[in-house]
Formats: sequence, structure tokens, C-alpha cells
Amino acid sequence: MNKGLTYKNSGVDVTAGYEAVKLMKTHVQKTFTPGVISDLGGFSGLFALNQGQYREPVLVAGTDGVGTKLMIAFALDQHDTIGEDCVAMCVNDILCQGAKPLFFLDYIATGKLVPEKIAKIVAGIASGCVKAGCALLGGETAEMPGLYKPDEYDLAGFAVGVVDRKQIITGEKIKEGDVLIGLPSSGVHSNGFSLVRRLFFQLHQYDVDHYFDELGSSLGEELIKPTRIYVPALSGLGDQFDINGLCHITGGGFYENIPRMLPSGLRAVVDPSAAPVPPIFKLMQELGSIDTAEMYATFNMGIGLMMVVAQDIADQIIQFLATKNEKAYIIGEIIAGERGVSICHP
Repeated sequence: MNKGLTYKNSGVDVTAGYEAVKLMKTHVQKTFTPGVISDLGGFSGLFALNQGQYREPVLVAGTDGVGTKLMIAFALDQHDTIGEDCVAMCVNDILCQGAKPLFFLDYIATGKLVPEKIAKIVAGIASGCVKAGCALLGGETAEMPGLYKPDEYDLAGFAVGVVDRKQIITGEKIKEGDVLIGLPSSGVHSNGFSLVRRLFFQLHQYDVDHYFDELGSSLGEELIKPTRIYVPALSGLGDQFDINGLCHITGGGFYENIPRMLPSGLRAVVDPSAAPVPPIFKLMQELGSIDTAEMYATFNMGIGLMMVVAQDIADQIIQFLATKNEKAYIIGEIIAGERGVSICHP
């Protein structure tokens, strides 16, 4: 008997969405901070700003996704870390203005909504929010048959943070003679994966399970490593030291991101030998015969976040970070010149 057309036989199962919300709820609630005054399931999330903490609070927002790193998650059928990447990409960006992350919202679009898979993605998002000290305030899961393949999805999100106006980091205080301090990345992070995939999976036809002695792991294990969240490392730093500039090394590598924090008339000179380059980057450069300048224009090369500080406090900052078991390296200096970056390649 023909029961007529339904939303479900058109490809959208709303009951799967309800089940996904049930499964993700415990993960989401772990992220709730004192500012959260709503629960999961409403039309919007509510967050109360404690204005008593700030003289002149300024909200700072950032949005991003994880690009084609998603295809590594698909190939591995591993979905419990990719959400952490999404959080990292957003909170690290707002951190560069000196903001403390308050809350995060996600958007997941998929061809077929599988509640258990969605719950794993959200578990990763929640893990990232816990590391960043922010609440997962809400999100949206959209089932879009015909637009996405049944086993694929896209993921994006945005973070909102707060900073007192007088503590906003703009880069305008950077001056000649300041030094660059770099904090290590966890690997490739979430940028440059179109090149990564072409190199390993198309040109050399490796699969994700291929083991590389140079990496001490399979290719998939290396590439799926979550993007580092730098909020814990920098927590309290701005209360003790003047940070003149901060930049997140994402798409565009050194050449694109460092100038974003520099005032006109100042140039960053970077010594790449001052910090170790992780094996994954050396392996890619060798296998692809990739020019060194191209590597630094595409990848983080082992440095995920940079700060600019006065030379006379650089050692104190490195010692402060060491108390948090955080390695940091003086990797360059600021000179007078055309705004941009010079990398002293060997």
C-alpha cells in the first residue's frame, strides 16, 4: 500500500536527529561554564557575561572549519578528534586579539545522519571546548541527501570570546628590536591538506595505514592529530607580561599570517633553524621535492602560534611557559623595513 511521500523516504530522518541530540547531550553538558543559562535543545543558546570582570568588555568572534582534513577522518573512519580541530581553529584565532573564549557553536552537515557518528564528532568538539575553557552553547546538525554523500559530512563552527578594551592585542605596539617567540604545533594541524592528499594519496598512492619509520606511526595516525589549542598555554601570560603581537599560523603559513600582526614599516626576520621541524614536514618536502619557500608558505612547519614581545622580557616569558611544561623558542626579530617576512633559509 502506497502511504505517500514522507520526509523520511525523501532522505531525511528527523528521528535520527533526535537520537543524535540524546547521545551528544552528556558531552555538551561537560563543557558548561558558569555563564551558560540555557540547556541543549532550545532555539538559541544563552550566555550571561560577568561584566564585573571587565571595565569595558569587547566581544571577539571568529569562525572556521577544518577543510579537507575531513577526508582523513573519512578514510580512517575516525570521527572523535576532528571536532577538536574545529574548536582549535576558531579559539586560536580569537586568542590572537587577547580574548578569553566564552562559548562555541558548531554546524554539521551530512548526507545521512547517523546518530553514533554525530555523537563522536560532538564529543571531539566538547573535548576541544573543555581544553579551551569555553562552553559548547549550541549547534546545528543538517541532513542534506543529494548534496553530500551518505558517509560524508562538513564541519564548521565559531567562537565568541571577551577581552577588556585596554588589553586588546592589535600589533600596534610592536617595535623594532622586539623578538618572535614560537610555540610548537602538534603536526600539520588543519591547513594544507589539499597538498598533503595530493602528495601522499595521488602521487605516491600510499594509504592511511602505511607505516613510516620517520614518523613512528602510520600516515593516518600522524595526519589525524588534532590541532593544538593554545588557550591553556597562554592563560595568565597577559596578566604578567606585555604581549605586543600574536598570530596563529594557519592557511598561508608564515608568509601570510605573520604580516597580519605587523604595523606598517616593520618586518619579521625568522630563523627556521631556531626550532625543530617535525618529521612529517621533512618527509613531505623530500617526497614531493617541494621548495622550502613553498613549505613555509603553506604549512606551520612545527610552529603553530607566534608572539612578539620586547627583547628584555623574552627569557622571562619562556620561563613562564616552561612552568606549564610548554616549550617555546626565540625564532626571530623585528626590523625596520617593508611589512612582511624574511625567512633565513639555510
